[in-house]
Amino acid sequence: MNDLETKIKQLIIDSLNLEDISIDDIDSTEALFVDGLGLDSIDALELGVVLQKEFNIKIKVQDDEIKKHFYSVRALAEFVSNQH
Repeated sequence: MNDLETKIKQLIIDSLNLEDISIDDIDSTEALFVDGLGLDSIDALELGVVLQKEFNIKIKVQDDEIKKHFYSVRALAEFVSNQH
């Protein structure tokens, strides 16, 4: 697991108050929404805001690709690293 994925996992846990989940409980390739971690659209909005602040990136909600980027921790890590 790379450092960026670990940081994103910790951001997910902290920003969404997932107290019963540890970094090791989140599979980097597992779906974050519905199946997998079971996050919802409100969680996506909160996570998007946190990612923008933490990594100083822009997330375009209208972008059709955004669902693909938010699919998993690994996809988010690739998206964030490609923004710099």
